[in-house]
Amino acid sequence: MTHVFWDVDTQVDFIDPGGKLYVAGSETIRANLARLTTFAHDRGIRIVASSDCHELADEELSNDPNFADTFPPHCMKGSPGQARIPETQLRDVLVVEPDTDLAEALALLEGHAGDILFHKRYFDVFTNPCVTPFVGALGLTQVTLYGVALDVCNRYAVEGLLAHHSNIAVTVVTDAVRAIDEQRRDELLAAWKARGVTLTTTAEATQITT
Repeated sequence: MTHVFWDVDTQVDFIDPGGKLYVAGSETIRANLARLTTFAHDRGIRIVASSDCHELADEELSNDPNFADTFPPHCMKGSPGQARIPETQLRDVLVVEPDTDLAEALALLEGHAGDILFHKRYFDVFTNPCVTPFVGALGLTQVTLYGVALDVCNRYAVEGLLAHHSNIAVTVVTDAVRAIDEQRRDELLAAWKARGVTLTTTAEATQITT
């Protein structure tokens, strides 16, 4: 069994109350994010992560956003807000840009034992063309997923895994996620559970053995 923790966009602009696109209440999950990160590193569980890494021309950015398909500028490449929060810093990380040559990226993956970070310029991590080949190359069988925002980037990650990698068992850590619209939380989680996703808590996720 190849099991990874999948960290979705735990970045300053989303989680810090002063961030450019703060997800309300997300600071309340920082302790759980830290616990999951520490547990993974202590137990030798690889963390696969995503981070927004925007440029002004990106499709989802708008000065007149509708907060559904478009959002104000955030997580701009190289900005303080684009950085990951201290609680979710990665170790020995292989950064995979959206325009990375796939053959070169897969060559770098060979022999790499550390974490992996996919940069993306749109909500959906699978718009980075290396994601699906990497998932296949890693031989993943189980993903434990958390981060922000539940109703946007987490949704694309979960539903992308279900659509493209139906052989992978997906678990969502419900007390380590926050939504932009928290009223959608129960609806989304119930829909995923009906499709075979396991729902768990940080306490339960950090009791697993490898």
